[in-house]
Amino acid sequence: MDRPELLGTALFDLTGRVAIVTGAGRGLGRTIALALAAAGADIAGAARSREELESLADEVRALGRRAIAVPTDVTDEASCDALVASTVDRLGRLDILVNNAGINIRKPALEYTAEEFKRVIDINLTGYFYCARAAGRVLVAQRSGKVINVSSIMGQISLAGQTGYSSSKGGVDQLTRTLAIEWAPHNVQVNGLGPTYFQTELTRPLWEDPERNRFIMERTPMGRWGQPHELAGAAIFLASRASDYVTGHTLMVDGGWLAW
Repeated sequence: MDRPELLGTALFDLTGRVAIVTGAGRGLGRTIALALAAAGADIAGAARSREELESLADEVRALGRRAIAVPTDVTDEASCDALVASTVDRLGRLDILVNNAGINIRKPALEYTAEEFKRVIDINLTGYFYCARAAGRVLVAQRSGKVINVSSIMGQISLAGQTGYSSSKGGVDQLTRTLAIEWAPHNVQVNGLGPTYFQTELTRPLWEDPERNRFIMERTPMGRWGQPHELAGAAIFLASRASDYVTGHTLMVDGGWLAW
């Protein structure tokens, strides 16, 4: 039976929800945090830099929402557990986790050191698991919640120089599917968000390189880079009631890249 209260824009309303966003101090994480706040959510921002998080918190509060800054090392399991505990203690609940913290080290595989590979995997994949497990304990127990794992087109394709990054994002896509299967009976939806090349500090070396910039624009059917705000709608969809019957899926926001 149709429920009138879940039609139209009400589907995307996050009022009263609490979201954790990792890697929230800058780039896509900051954009996602502000998008969720604009849709009504209170925000727990997590990253290593307290200064960046406090700046984000000020912006969220200016939107009329509550916000806390929780410095977090996602490679440390206890730090991820503390992030979730602090969020529930200070904001009263937890409804949404956005796993977004990430790095990239671009170089040929034969030049990759073991330490570099481990660092990319630890932040981009193991950190997602630590945070998802910590949040999942709360969400599964309350039988509701959303987990959004920010992946990449590199979870499904790859390019030279992406040894660590593509490996980590392929793992993120599989982690998303596995958690979705396990938590579906508990009404917790787990999905991925797969951006293409967006103009952020993480990709600055690429869009400032004329040759790489030209390759990316020519390879993208829409003929341009993604802008951070263009990820906002997809993030709100996956965080909201609009996606209540969507789980185990990675939503690509890629300007048509994977349509080739």
